[in-house]
Amino acid sequence: MGLRKFGTVLALGAMLSSCAVNEDKSDEKTSEQGYFERKNVTPDPADNAQEQRKAEHAFARIALSCINKQYPNKISHVLNSAADVAPPSKLTPVFYGCFDWHSAVHGHWLLTRLWGQNIVPDMDAEIETALNANFTEDKIKGEISYFSGRDRTSFERPYGIAWFLQLTAELREIAGGPGPKAEQAQKWLFRLRPLELIIADNIKDWVPKLAYPIRIGTHNQSAFAFGLFLDWARTSKDDEMEQLITNKALLFHKDDRICPISYEPSGEDFLSPCLMEADLMRRVMSEQQFATWLTDFLPDIPTDGSADWLAIGIVNDPTDGKLVHLDGVNLSRAWALQGIASALPQHDARRAALLASANLHGDAGEKSVSTPHYSGSHWLASFATYLRTQRGIELQDTQAISLPEQELQDQ
Repeated sequence: MGLRKFGTVLALGAMLSSCAVNEDKSDEKTSEQGYFERKNVTPDPADNAQEQRKAEHAFARIALSCINKQYPNKISHVLNSAADVAPPSKLTPVFYGCFDWHSAVHGHWLLTRLWGQNIVPDMDAEIETALNANFTEDKIKGEISYFSGRDRTSFERPYGIAWFLQLTAELREIAGGPGPKAEQAQKWLFRLRPLELIIADNIKDWVPKLAYPIRIGTHNQSAFAFGLFLDWARTSKDDEMEQLITNKALLFHKDDRICPISYEPSGEDFLSPCLMEADLMRRVMSEQQFATWLTDFLPDIPTDGSADWLAIGIVNDPTDGKLVHLDGVNLSRAWALQGIASALPQHDARRAALLASANLHGDAGEKSVSTPHYSGSHWLASFATYLRTQRGIELQDTQAISLPEQELQDQ
């Protein structure tokens, strides 16, 4: 859609050729700091090729190297008995790598996205082998068993399960196309379907009980998750989910005014509360309704095309797993700004400033993807891939619901 210029392609040679610098040191300390200092990408044999490679090659390499990397690992796990004391690969046999469950999920989504879109065809065989090794019936049964355990209905809710639905939405789109990739995606989707049903049912049980939106900039934020829930519902033609999320989004946010975006970001944000809410609302309103709502919600968006009206998030210590979230907020802001602009009328004077700021944030965020610190490298590539491939926008070009004004007021 040409909404942003991606800038200079990342130089991969320096990043990938130095990946194994610390990997073979037998006396390396195993502290958290030591783990974070390790490069989290393995050398790519093609890295010495004469022609410059795409940034997406590096993104794929990062995901391939971490989806089965069990340690270090941060798990949010309820112990019901001694039987629940087990390594992550036993507890959740598919999604145990990349430091935590949700990062493993969107690492698999990243690979599926690049594979299905034919973006790195020279890596297709490697990606397919990795996904096929993890998307097995036995391993998925292990995931189902974990989700079915006592006191686990809130596990990875809403962020991780939103990414899981993004993964199956991706597979469903590939499966609907032609050729051998479609056939392979159908097999993987069929195996994941039972887990998808459990997760979708959990969401349908939870959302009606949610009395208030969750307006934070980290994993529990409801606006970001609702957007991905909607994208999945429309892709999978789950009308019940679509109506549920649409109604709740309107109930929570249709009367919101003057979002305090000047307070953002907080020190550990990787999602903008204001921009992610707007990115959700453009999914559930017609073009004109959204344009009017946005005027009240973010009244200070410039009309002069300026880019610096929203300051870029700053990371002072990329080895700190929480502070490095600000690299992610730059990437997620960029895709939200693009999404907001895409939903406005072509003549809307705010579009230029939204896209200019998206470019600024996207460029800053993509530079952070090459961090050698595992605290950032295990997840930032997924955010960069979501941005580069304009994932949330392509799904929504013709999907916005046009509600009569009176109906909108009565929601």
